Amino acid sequence: MFEVKQVITEKDTIALELKKKIENHTAQVGVIGLGYVGLPLAVEKGKVGFPVLGFDINPKRVDKVNAGENYIGDVKDQELKELVEKGILKATTDYAQLAGCDIIIICVPTPLTITRDPDISYIRASSEQIAKYLRPGQLVTLESTTYPGTTEEVILPLLEKSGLKVGKDFFLAFSPERVDPGNKRFTTKNTSKVVGGVTPYCLEIAYALYAQTIINVVPVSSPRVAEMTKVFENTYRAINIALVNELMLLCDRMGLDVWEVVDAASTKPFGIQTFYPGPGVGGHCIPIDPFYLTWKAREYDFHTRFIELAGEINVEVSYYVVNKVFRALNKKKKAVKDAKILVLGVAYKKDIDDVRESPALIIIERLRKEGAEITYHDPYIPVIEPHGGCTVRMESIELTPEALSSADCVLIITDHSCIDYEQVVQHAQLVVDTRNATKNVKNNREKICKI
Repeated sequence: MFEVKQVITEKDTIALELKKKIENHTAQVGVIGLGYVGLPLAVEKGKVGFPVLGFDINPKRVDKVNAGENYIGDVKDQELKELVEKGILKATTDYAQLAGCDIIIICVPTPLTITRDPDISYIRASSEQIAKYLRPGQLVTLESTTYPGTTEEVILPLLEKSGLKVGKDFFLAFSPERVDPGNKRFTTKNTSKVVGGVTPYCLEIAYALYAQTIINVVPVSSPRVAEMTKVFENTYRAINIALVNELMLLCDRMGLDVWEVVDAASTKPFGIQTFYPGPGVGGHCIPIDPFYLTWKAREYDFHTRFIELAGEINVEVSYYVVNKVFRALNKKKKAVKDAKILVLGVAYKKDIDDVRESPALIIIERLRKEGAEITYHDPYIPVIEPHGGCTVRMESIELTPEALSSADCVLIITDHSCIDYEQVVQHAQLVVDTRNATKNVKNNREKICKI
């Protein structure tokens, strides 16, 4: 394992002063981007005493933070409120205040373009703002997931336009976020954190920062290694999900229950990690990050066939779900055109309020194009705005026996824990279950069609 060497000495006054500020928690922390990554990070830093200033281009987010109003599930309402009331955590849209920050952490989105190429415009824009106000004695770290090379090839040249030198005047590192929304076991604090610095001074200072709030910090030899680590982690998941999704397609052809197969295989105590099939992959990481890697690989004349095939399979399964609804309705002598379909769950995973890249949005739109009448219920998502494949605004309906019984098909896409699936099956005419949410339902099994 790579180790952090204590290279900063008494003569290195700029670096030493910053490290001391970090260790005694007097360094002013600035967090750019107050979303699913940035706000929990800001709260963690504030909880140990760092003064924190959050930056966001969305004034509504800034106003909510300053009012102590939480909007992220992984943040505790009372913790945010107390930090704001004590003046420890504040938010602003004024990027000129970056000049007063000793530490600047970038936590902005890194989506894909319409052609599935990396869109690092938010990283670039944030870096340009930082460069305007960069001064000696600042640490800049990037947490947004990106392709290997971004920190040194994109951010560093922008910052050095100021005339300041990395490792001497300012310090630069990459430490990828490892947020798993809704995970009650692993939080920002107890999830190991990888960090790579541009220079040994950069690494030592960045390591000191993250060690204040995270139990285990894992140093690596460069930002590129840290960047590759992050995209590898999510590519690993994407490929294994694709594998089990392909098994699902085969089991469907063979008349086998893929859930029974996976559960049986998972009893082996070695050599296998359990992944489950589903209607597609969602969220801001797994559907996107592998494409950052495949894009970068082309620069080296390398074709990532395995990764790209996995992406194709994970897209294909959403078409399979639509086809499964067709077939299930056909068995009931009902056409999909004019069929009333009630979708249960549109969040990209259970028990969270995030629809980014959710396969539900694409499935809803495809069924609508076939003439189906779509309604949905999701206790976490009261409204769907036109984006992510869905072209119309929709509002969640109340899940009543009448709503269930009036639907020709109830399509379970997200298996929220708070839904009573016994009641769903009891009142529904037909249930297509893409998550095995009805596995413990004992009665009316003939109504259930599992993928």
